[in-house]
Amino acid sequence: MHVILVEPAFPNYQRQFARGLREAGAYVTGIGERPAEWLDDELLGWLDHYDQVRSVCDEGAMLRAVQRVQARGWTDRLEATVEAHMLPVARVREAAGMPGLTVEQAILCRDKPLQKEFLRRAGVPCAASTAAASVAEVRDFIAAVGYPVILKPRDGAGAAGTFRVDDAAGLERALRASGFERGRSIAVEEFVEGHEGFYDTLTAGGEVVYEFISHYFPNVLPAMRDRSVSPMIIATNRLDESTYDELKTLGRKVVAALGLGTSATHMEWFFGPKGLRFSEIGARPPGVGQWDLYCAANGIDLYREWANAIVHGKVSRPASREYAAGIVNLRPERDGRITGYDGLDAVRDALGPALIDFHLPSPGTPTQSVEAGYMANAWLRARHPDYDELRRLLDFAGDTVRVRVA
Repeated sequence: MHVILVEPAFPNYQRQFARGLREAGAYVTGIGERPAEWLDDELLGWLDHYDQVRSVCDEGAMLRAVQRVQARGWTDRLEATVEAHMLPVARVREAAGMPGLTVEQAILCRDKPLQKEFLRRAGVPCAASTAAASVAEVRDFIAAVGYPVILKPRDGAGAAGTFRVDDAAGLERALRASGFERGRSIAVEEFVEGHEGFYDTLTAGGEVVYEFISHYFPNVLPAMRDRSVSPMIIATNRLDESTYDELKTLGRKVVAALGLGTSATHMEWFFGPKGLRFSEIGARPPGVGQWDLYCAANGIDLYREWANAIVHGKVSRPASREYAAGIVNLRPERDGRITGYDGLDAVRDALGPALIDFHLPSPGTPTQSVEAGYMANAWLRARHPDYDELRRLLDFAGDTVRVRVA
């Protein structure tokens, strides 16, 4: 099978998808924005050919590049795994006559108001929402559902550009910050109270072959706004417990309703006083290295299994669920330049063999903003057979390590 992989070099974990395809036996062509001479020998060893384009989001340039590849010989798949690439690549895929995620599916997985409207018709419980093209439409929606509400980009990912609005003054601030007043259409949603997490899958031929459930502590918006917390994401290994049955049923219903064939998916959810609510889904892997945690927790190479699903239509082994696995972001005390760390020895001693890996920027490194996410600045990842013990260990790490800044 000949697979064209979009942007194999950036972000850095993209190379793992190239590796997986090569190890699954595919002939791999990469199309990316970097010159070939900038690619390292390891990555080049996983690619049979490489074409450069100015931008992988430039649909005309991408279509011409794909057609050049097709002119050299048969191609089977055109694959992308980055959120911002999904829709332009779907348009190129259809123009080039290749199977995979369609334009309609990509739009539904990118445009949050359309997505929720579609899934509500399929019987999926969602927060009330609308697409707003004017301030009047925003105010009309708030008059109907009341405060608080969430404002965010229609095609956003994660918490980027997302605002919780609690009153009229907050609405004015959020409208200015969102760029809405400069002609940008936005999504407006009812605020759903409750615990937040995500449900990820790998599907092959429309069947869910792997599923994973992860929890946010705290929820994403406070995690991306409050410097005082050390936010965590923990993937549970208790998927067989009955408390997750409703969530697994909901997640599979969403995947089926969207008609996703062979794809990674990432679905956000809330559970609170109003019960379980769907939040949003992307037809791509999760960010922040989450697949690495799934690999460490389940005795699988998920990048290779993703490639197996594409190349062979099936995966090679089940997930073991031996471990729960998680990441904790270690926040600097303020912005500036990192000068050092306190508490590392105590944390290493406490975690012992549970520690998977860590990232500690060297002294002198400028800090990144809180909004940059879970892998900004310092972090560590760990696994443990017992979910509750893992959460305790990550809490201890977050409370103990101090990232000092000058």
